[in-house]
Amino acid sequence: MKKRTLSGQLYRYFLIVIIISLATVGVFTYIQSSHALDKQVEQYLDQMIDSAAYQTDIYLQSYELLSNSISFNSDVRSFLEIRPEDTYGYYYYSDSIKKLAHYSVTSMLNIYKQLNLIYVIGPQGRSVVYDYHNITALDPSLVNKHFNYLMGATPQETELKPVILDLSIQQENQGQVLTMARKVKGISYGDTVGIVAIEFRLQELAKIWDRVNLGKGGFFFIIDDEGNQIYLPQGLPTDDTAEKQLTERVLSNDPKAFTLKYNGEDRMFVSRKSDYSKWHLVASMPLSELRQPVSTIRTTTIMVGLITLLAALWLASRFGRSILAPIRELKDSMRETEKGNWQHIDEIGRTDEIGGLIHSYNLMVTRLSQMIEKVYEAELQQQRNALELGRSELERQQAEFQSLQLQINPHFLYNTLETINCYAIVQDSHEITEMVEAMAFMLRYSIQTNLEEITVANELNHVRNYMIILQHRIERVFEIDVVIPPSLLLEKMVRLTLQPIIENIFQHAFPEGIEAHHYIRIDANKGNGLFQVTVEDNGAGIKPERLMELRRRLELNRLADDSGSGGQHRGGIGLMNVHRRIQMVFGEQYGLSLESEWGQGCRITMTMPETQRPPLRKPSNALALAQ
Repeated sequence: MKKRTLSGQLYRYFLIVIIISLATVGVFTYIQSSHALDKQVEQYLDQMIDSAAYQTDIYLQSYELLSNSISFNSDVRSFLEIRPEDTYGYYYYSDSIKKLAHYSVTSMLNIYKQLNLIYVIGPQGRSVVYDYHNITALDPSLVNKHFNYLMGATPQETELKPVILDLSIQQENQGQVLTMARKVKGISYGDTVGIVAIEFRLQELAKIWDRVNLGKGGFFFIIDDEGNQIYLPQGLPTDDTAEKQLTERVLSNDPKAFTLKYNGEDRMFVSRKSDYSKWHLVASMPLSELRQPVSTIRTTTIMVGLITLLAALWLASRFGRSILAPIRELKDSMRETEKGNWQHIDEIGRTDEIGGLIHSYNLMVTRLSQMIEKVYEAELQQQRNALELGRSELERQQAEFQSLQLQINPHFLYNTLETINCYAIVQDSHEITEMVEAMAFMLRYSIQTNLEEITVANELNHVRNYMIILQHRIERVFEIDVVIPPSLLLEKMVRLTLQPIIENIFQHAFPEGIEAHHYIRIDANKGNGLFQVTVEDNGAGIKPERLMELRRRLELNRLADDSGSGGQHRGGIGLMNVHRRIQMVFGEQYGLSLESEWGQGCRITMTMPETQRPPLRKPSNALALAQ
């Protein structure tokens, strides 16, 4: 795994904090600026449209005044009500209407300088056209057609309000003029009898609309409630699909401001419907142009953020070096301390927390060096004491071991010598020689030293000498069954452990004497690193309470019974001494174990470690050597 340094973590945390701070400020600034700018642009466009709508309405209202003065004139209404065959009336009223129009126009020529036509038309082809002293003759069929269209396009009779239409009675002026038309009632103000219409050119209105400044990519246009274009800047590329979608969106008037993809770019549109003309005035600007200040803010924020980040990293580097330099020095000193080189650090000029840490380190090094010196001295003294205690313990164990070897029941020796003496007095027999030789072998074997570990064959030979003497004492032949495999005869065991167990059996297992069915069997086995010798008999066994007591003493490693006299242990070394001898030679995990049922015999097992040696080829030689 890659090693993580404190300086790297410090730089990384500084970088994360600064980036998160700058990103948070930048994002929120950008979002808030975008919303604020969009709102300001929307308000600006709305104000521009309101201004244009206001000036347009004033301009149109001036023509409405002209329309009112003509439509309410009695000669106009009379003209519309004369009979078709009244030629004199037709010419009389026509001349009167032209004079009225001429007077009205010339008196306010600065207002009506964009006037194109003033005409009055009625049913059955009657019409009067004023065109600045020009004589204009209209086709009666065209007049009737135009009259019918205007009657349907103008408001109802109860309203008599003018309507502004994108049409002209002259085909050559179509698309260049607007027509303000209104219905005229008869002389008695009854039914509608005709139409008064005023045509004026779009040039003057276009001057008003052209003053709407929407920047390099912005434009301004006007449509009516039918979706007809009243005004559209020249040179503006159009897309039929986009134009249709835009018209539907404007006519829906929901919302007042919206964004739409038009001619391949995202644009903002702000629309307003004039209450007077019922026109929809729409201003549009590209979002890229609107968001240019926001982009500038974003670029400035990024540049300032990068400069701030570099400055912060430089400060973090300076700050990190001021912190990490003494820490690295402290780390190097601690490594030297690990090697046993007590190294102090200079504390001059450090009054902060790191200076306190260095002072504590120097104090720790001083105290550790003193404590280690004391520990070394104490360890040396402890080792000296341990050597002395070990030497004393070894001497004690040797004395105890030798004492255990020499703890031979004197009663056995006395009885044996008494028997030998009786044989010698009563008869001169070879039995004396046999007993004396066996006794000599036993005494020689028991007093040997520095032979704590011997073979099974040696112990069996010692048991054989013991049985020779015992048979003469009890005057009865008794054979012990030895079923030990020949391959185990050279296994190691402790000297003087097997014969005391046999002696213990004769003393306690046959209290009523030895019968023909009695037996003693010696067996051995090894496995799992252990070597076990088993001595089994079918005598009286051990009572349960006595068995528990013996096992408890074996667990406590008691060397002898609690009784002060030796009368209970006639016949030699007790079981506890045998158990302790095995433990002193091989260890505390080895020794004797007892199994018995009252009235059914006893089984004593000696457990010792297994000897690692090649298989025995000639067990007979070992027996001969032991003899």
